[in-house]
Amino acid sequence: MSVTQELTGWLRLERTAGVGPDTARKLLSAFGLPDNIFAASLDALGAVVSGRVARALLAPPTTELQSLIERTAQWLGTPGNHLLTLADRDYPQRLLEIADPPILLYAKGRIELLARPAIAVVGSRNATSQGVANAEQFASALSQTGLTIVSGMALGIDTAAHRGSLGQPGSTVAVIGTGADLVYPARNRTLAHDIAASGCIVSEYPLGVPAIAANFPRRNRIISGLTRGVLVIEAAARSGSLITARMAAEQGRDVFAIPGSIHSPLAKGCHELIKQGAKLVESAQDILEELQPSLWPPERIRVGTTARAPLPESMADDPVLAAIGFEPVCHDLLSLRCALDSAALSAQLLELELSGLIEMLPGGLYQRLR
Repeated sequence: MSVTQELTGWLRLERTAGVGPDTARKLLSAFGLPDNIFAASLDALGAVVSGRVARALLAPPTTELQSLIERTAQWLGTPGNHLLTLADRDYPQRLLEIADPPILLYAKGRIELLARPAIAVVGSRNATSQGVANAEQFASALSQTGLTIVSGMALGIDTAAHRGSLGQPGSTVAVIGTGADLVYPARNRTLAHDIAASGCIVSEYPLGVPAIAANFPRRNRIISGLTRGVLVIEAAARSGSLITARMAAEQGRDVFAIPGSIHSPLAKGCHELIKQGAKLVESAQDILEELQPSLWPPERIRVGTTARAPLPESMADDPVLAAIGFEPVCHDLLSLRCALDSAALSAQLLELELSGLIEMLPGGLYQRLR
């Protein structure tokens, strides 16, 4: 799309003060395309919206809007950049099913992925090593079947989900909370480049919009809206991932959750979702069986049990590893279980941690990884 009257009309509509998604849809329903809205009389507009909004619609474009139009046109001149409107054939059909679809979608990369069967994988930004491994393994296995993995490009679970699906048949879509010309967080700059090359980055926010806290919960409706369901991997009791899960349920999407230790704060959110009716999953196959498996190849894909190499023989019967079990445990309790003094136990814990067999959690707790 180049700088045309149509593009100018859509951007002008989206940026008019007082015009949110609901008001914009009312206007589009009443008048058709944006050009018709701006050609209407004050009285005709006033029959659909308030007088204040009607006057704002008929005001001449501001210098700021003209600058945005020019920047958007320049951005669209780069191969792979797209601006999808509600009237576009390529606008995702599943988003049209939700209560408040965005008027515009800025997309960077393979927009055909927006029409594919998809599942969202979300979770904590402060994920454990096991949570990161689960996200990467589940995303990889699901993407191998052709499912597109949708997430929010945040640190932690989101990042792992994107990385796990890159290079797989389903690939990945990142729904971001800034303008599509920005990368947030900055640490994911390389990831963003990789997604733009073989996946797709999507935003409803105009170019140049920085990271604003209120924008991230709102973009979650797009994450869930693009998908057939949402998988939550590690979420605290009050987590943005639970917002995505709630929106998914309201949109009629399936909600899946991976359980964890009753002692882990990052399992509380998942357990709450399961209590509310989310489907408990232990493997990718559990999800595929719910999402009409006839759409995907029949191979039964298992995640987690075969993803990691077996324990080295020298570690298989390690007494400290056995004493940790699969629940987080503190140093003092381990010392009692193993009958070791603090220094000797610390040395063995360090060896196990360096071998990738355990990890240290917040609060000085240790957790077994395999």
